[in-house]
Amino acid sequence: MRHYEEDKTRGNKRRREEEEESAEGTTRLNRYIANAGICSRRDADALIAAGEIKVNGEVVTEMGYQVQPSDTVQYGKTNLSREKQVYLLLNKPKDFLTTTDDPEGRRTVMELIKSASKERVFPVGRLDRNTTGLLLFTNDGEVAQKLSHPSHRNKKIYQVELDKPLTEEDLRQIAAGVELEDGKAEVDDVAVVAGNPHFVGVEIHIGRNRIVRRIFEHLGYDVVALDRVQYAGLTKKDLPRGKWRFLNEKEVIRLKYFM
Repeated sequence: MRHYEEDKTRGNKRRREEEEESAEGTTRLNRYIANAGICSRRDADALIAAGEIKVNGEVVTEMGYQVQPSDTVQYGKTNLSREKQVYLLLNKPKDFLTTTDDPEGRRTVMELIKSASKERVFPVGRLDRNTTGLLLFTNDGEVAQKLSHPSHRNKKIYQVELDKPLTEEDLRQIAAGVELEDGKAEVDDVAVVAGNPHFVGVEIHIGRNRIVRRIFEHLGYDVVALDRVQYAGLTKKDLPRGKWRFLNEKEVIRLKYFM
């Protein structure tokens, strides 16, 4: 919200553009490309400028080009579809892989949301097979890229259950930043949950592989359970394990414009 306070017109301007497009039945070409899940709008502008995009068989390099409902848009040999943007949140259980397909036939998170939407959505980021908690799905390439990029400092909160009580010394070390083989692991906040040192809350924005588990393993702890309880301001409220829900309009606007 800090960035929103600095520039209160940013989100409103983009919303006005989208409302105008919707009224006319057209879509700006860069938004059309982002909606198709290819890349962000900014990267779409680069593709357009480079002559990589065709509309009805003709290369279009005009910024701000409006795509008509009857137009065919191509990137390379692929026809892009004007999909409705879908955003849904899953409370992931254990023993599901965060992937769209597994060659070994193991269960994936896609099985849990297969009835959610006729549009094809993808998980944003990933949770390990045995990590539970919040996982966002969308076909909005721009939002997915924004949430995944380190510069946006997307906040995640985890609850960690340990095999033994966390010591005060290790708590201070985690707060200061633990040096791992791939660099310092900085957390934004860490605290014991409800006075029980077997349970620890960790707020973090870095997205390196297995980062929370590796912090505790480095200090000699086994992680018994790891649950992501908050993601990009979204929480597990009224969302049982294994269930999903669509984001409401207010949540979508915040993800798209104010994060």
